[in-house]
Amino acid sequence: MGASILSIGVTGLNAAQANLAVTGQNITNASTPGYTRQQIVQSANEPMFTGSGFFGQGVNIDTVRRVYNEYLTAQVLNAQTNVSAMASYQQQIDQISNLVADSNAGMGPAFTGFFSSLNQLSANPASTSSRQAFLSDAQTLVARFHDMNERFDQISSQVNTQIASEVAAINTYARQIADVNERIIVAQSAGQGQSPNDLMDLRDTLINELNQKIRVTVLPQDDGGYNLFIGTGQPLLVGNTVSTLVSKPDEHDPLRTNVAMLLPGGSSMELPDRLLTGGALGGLIAFRNESLNSVQNELGRIAIVLAQSFNDQHRLGQDLQGEMGKDFFSISSPRVLPNPLNPLPQVNVDVSFDDVGQLKASDYQLVSNGGGNYTLTRLSDNVVLVDNAMLPASIDGLKIVPSAPAPAGASYLLQPVRAGARDIAVALDNTNDIALAAPVRTAASLTNTGNAKISAGQVEPGFAPLMAGITLTYDGAGNLSGFPVGAQVSVGGGAPVTIAALTDLLPYANGATISFNGMNFQITGTPDGGDTFSITANSSGVSDNRNALLLGQLQTARLLNGGTASLQDSYASMVNQIGNKARAVQVNRAAQESLLEQSQRARDSVSSVNLDEEAANLLRFQQAYQAAARLISVSEKLFESLLSL
Repeated sequence: MGASILSIGVTGLNAAQANLAVTGQNITNASTPGYTRQQIVQSANEPMFTGSGFFGQGVNIDTVRRVYNEYLTAQVLNAQTNVSAMASYQQQIDQISNLVADSNAGMGPAFTGFFSSLNQLSANPASTSSRQAFLSDAQTLVARFHDMNERFDQISSQVNTQIASEVAAINTYARQIADVNERIIVAQSAGQGQSPNDLMDLRDTLINELNQKIRVTVLPQDDGGYNLFIGTGQPLLVGNTVSTLVSKPDEHDPLRTNVAMLLPGGSSMELPDRLLTGGALGGLIAFRNESLNSVQNELGRIAIVLAQSFNDQHRLGQDLQGEMGKDFFSISSPRVLPNPLNPLPQVNVDVSFDDVGQLKASDYQLVSNGGGNYTLTRLSDNVVLVDNAMLPASIDGLKIVPSAPAPAGASYLLQPVRAGARDIAVALDNTNDIALAAPVRTAASLTNTGNAKISAGQVEPGFAPLMAGITLTYDGAGNLSGFPVGAQVSVGGGAPVTIAALTDLLPYANGATISFNGMNFQITGTPDGGDTFSITANSSGVSDNRNALLLGQLQTARLLNGGTASLQDSYASMVNQIGNKARAVQVNRAAQESLLEQSQRARDSVSSVNLDEEAANLLRFQQAYQAAARLISVSEKLFESLLSL
C-alpha cells in the first residue's frame, strides 16, 4: 500500500508540475500575437482490483491541447479579409473622390470658365482680344481634362504596382505555410498523434496574414496539414504543392495588370477578377473595376461629347474670313485592342462614333463565334448586347465593322471613350478661325407693302454655302415661289416637296418653319402680293454672333444619355456616384471593423490568456504540487515504519 501511495503521489506531483509549466507558458505568452491558450488534459489511471475493491492508481496526463474554436476562428478570418478589402478600396477611392469634387482642380470650374468666356465673346464677336481670351480658356479646359486623366493614369499605375506586390506577398505566405504544414505533419507523426500547439499557432498566424491579402478557404486534413484554396476552389496549397501566382499584363490591354496562376510546364492560367475577392488584393481589383475604370470612361465620354457637339455646331458657323467653320476640337477614335493570340488570319475591327449622345461610359468585349456572328458584352454592367448574332448597324452610339468575318475565338477589347479626356485638344490656333457668325443672312425687301418679317435663319447639318442669293416672292394668293430648283422644301414640319421650277408654289403659313438645303427660317405677319424676302450669304458678318449664341447653348443642352443630361449634369452625376461609393465603402469598412472586433472578442473569450485566471491556476497547481509532495513524504514514513518492523 505504501508503494501504491508513493506511485499516486508521484503521478500527482508530475501532473501538478505539468500544469504549472503550461500555466507559466500561458502567462509568459499572454502578449504574444497569435498565441492560443493551452491547458493540460488529464484523466485518472486505470484502478487496481483487490479483494477490497478497486483502488486508484493516480493521474495520467493525456495531452496538452490548445483552447481553440474552429468556428470562431473562421468568423475572425472572414471579418478580417473584408476589413482589409474595404481598407484597400477606401484608400484608393478617396483619392479620386477628392480629385473630382475639388472646387479648384475639378472640371466644374473649367466648364464654367469656358462657357462664360464664350458668352463674353458673343457680346463682341469682332474683338481680337476676346477671341484670344476664349481660345486661352478653351486651352485651360483641355488642360484640365488632361490633368485629371493623367491623375487617373497614375492611380491605375499605382494599383498595378500594388497588385504585383500583393501577389508576391501571397506567394511568400503560401510557401511559409507549406513549410509549417510539413513540420506539423512530421511532429504529429513523431509524437504519436500529439499536437504541436506552438507550430499550429504559427500556422494560424500566417493564414491570418495571408487572409488579409486575399480571401482563403482552409480545409483541415487527417494528417494535421491544411489545404488552402482561393476564389471558387482554385488551389493555392494542396499537401506540399504550392501554386504560384503571377502578375502579368492583360492579354488585350498591356497597361492593366491581371493575376494568373502558373501551370506545370511553365504556362499560366489567367484568373478572372470575380475569383479574386477579399483582402487587399480583392479591394484593389474591386476598386479598379467598379470605380476607377468607370470614372475614367465617364470623363472621356464627357470630353468626346463636348468636342463632337461643339465641332458639329462650329462647322455650321462662319469665321472672320467668311469661310465655314472647321473642327474646334480634335478627338481620338475609339481604341480597339485585339488579343495577340487571336487565330489567323488576323482581322481588324473598325469602331467609330455614330451618335455620341448614345455613348456609354464603358468598355466592351467582342468575341467572334465564327461565320460572321459575334458576342458583344458591355463590361460596365456585363450586359450581353449581341449574343451569337451579326453585329447591328449601330449599338450604344457606335459603329462596329470588322474588315472581314473574324475566325471563331478571336477576341477584341473595345475602349470607345477611355482615351477621350487624354486626347482632346484645341484644333485651332488662329483666332480668325473661330466661327461665330451664321453663314446666311435674311431680309425683307424695303419696298414690301405688307407687315411680314423674316427671321434671321439658322443652318443645320447638310448645309452648303450659298453660291447665289435666293429671293422668295409672295403671290398675294397665299403662296410663295422662288425656291431653288431641286430643293426639298418642308413647311411647318410637313412632308418635303421637291422643287422642279422657280415658279413652283408652296402655301404660306404665318410663323411656320420653312426648311430646305440645310437652312430654316420663319416668315411671320401678313405679306402683300409682290412682297419679296431674300436669303443670301453673310458676306459681312464679322459682328454676327448667331452661331456663338448657339454654341453657348451647348452648356445646358441635353447632349448625353439619349438627350436626358447636359455636360455639367453628367459630371455632377459622376461626382455624386464616386462620393456615394466612397461613403458606402467607408460605412461598410466601419461595419466590418465592428464585426471583426466582436468576432475577436468572442474568440479571445475562449482562446486568449486571462492573467487573472492564470494567476489563480498558478496558486491552485502550486498547492496541488505541495499536497502531492506531502503525500510522497507520508508514503516514505510509512515505508520506513514498515522497514523498522
